[in-house]
Amino acid sequence: MTRVVVADDQPVVLQGFAAIIGAAPDLEVVGAAKDGRELLRLVAAEKPDVAVVDVRMPVLDGIAATARISAEHPSTRVLILTTFDLDEYVYDALRAGASGFLLKDVTADRLVEAVRMVAEGSMLLGPTVTRRLVEDFTARSSPVAVTGIADLTPRELEIMRAVARGLSNAEIGAELWIAEPTVKSHVSEALRKLGCRDRVQLVIAAYESGLVGT
Repeated sequence: MTRVVVADDQPVVLQGFAAIIGAAPDLEVVGAAKDGRELLRLVAAEKPDVAVVDVRMPVLDGIAATARISAEHPSTRVLILTTFDLDEYVYDALRAGASGFLLKDVTADRLVEAVRMVAEGSMLLGPTVTRRLVEDFTARSSPVAVTGIADLTPRELEIMRAVARGLSNAEIGAELWIAEPTVKSHVSEALRKLGCRDRVQLVIAAYESGLVGT
């Protein structure tokens, strides 16, 4: 059973998300918070697998709360939900350690699937978010040094580029004619060498280093 907490300052939205997620047979909502500070208390007490977090909240906003969760409770993954499809929110949320970013107009099925994917360690970005993220990174100035890039094998670099394009392990395997477990192994090794927490951070490293998007 995947344990989930939900945070949103709008009571109707909070109750709605909690009800949708809690209705899934494999997901359990173990707490709901109306602001970032309350969210941090919940995460510390319940140690959930996933925190579904709104960006704009009083007392402590979603970005700051995400950064605290990533630093203090690394086993809890954060899925950001917001009505604001803005570049700075996407970049700041991912840099803070979020594992996913979706707009609040997602369907109930998509929300549930997103929670599952994030819990499993997959990167989850909506299509428009992915496009904006790519544009944001490619518009930035010169690449920065990313520790560990030089240690990656040619195959790991190839797979890292594919991950940065948003491909799943199955899609990468089909494209490169290798088994999906092999892809997963290469991704895990790239994560280890670069010190990345998940696929989102791997994408960030790919763009920041100039491996893709330049």
